[in-house]
Amino acid sequence: MDTLGSRLKDLRQKSGLSLRELARQANVSPSFVSQIENGKSQPSVATLYAFSQRLNVSVDQLFEGRIDGETDAASAAGSGVVESARAGEGGLTDPALVWQPSEFANRISVVHPRHRSHLDMAAGVVWERLAATPEPAVSFMKIVYAPGACSADTEELSQHSGYEYGYVTMGQLEVTIGDEIFLLNEGESLGFDSSIPHVFRNPGGAEMQGIWFVHGRSRPH
Repeated sequence: MDTLGSRLKDLRQKSGLSLRELARQANVSPSFVSQIENGKSQPSVATLYAFSQRLNVSVDQLFEGRIDGETDAASAAGSGVVESARAGEGGLTDPALVWQPSEFANRISVVHPRHRSHLDMAAGVVWERLAATPEPAVSFMKIVYAPGACSADTEELSQHSGYEYGYVTMGQLEVTIGDEIFLLNEGESLGFDSSIPHVFRNPGGAEMQGIWFVHGRSRPH
């Protein structure tokens, strides 16, 4: 999260949008955009999607860059880790560091739990990227909602292109899709068209965790 603001600023400048124009298009104040870019505030999920749509990038591009542990086969093969894989806890080998070079190297991603790229957003919402591949239309994430956390900081529902599939592994998640409200408990799942206005909220007193898969966003609209 320390660099989310700087990534947003860099993408905004490359797009040619002024701070005020991005704020106008995303329906937030210029001062709020400035605070986010300077790391003083955190966007909601809805605001993050609004930014990605206006900047014409996928949300996946807003995650911090690949770091130690978030290694694909190509980088592993090029760094010599095939010969000396680092041992993890309990003497187990980190699977991200034992790739054999192959023709599929740039299409494989393995991430150690301690080294996941993540986005910390407003109200206690966290996204952790579970895999990073060149596919631009896919986001594969673990999501965490603190008690009372919501994906939007207003009553307005968000929408974007693509389809979402989710599975709750812990706690509860209230999902509003259009005029329908669904309460997902541990072990329950759903899928829906993301172009339908929607919002997520944790109505319980315990943390909610889930696995989320967003597919089909070839380009944000």
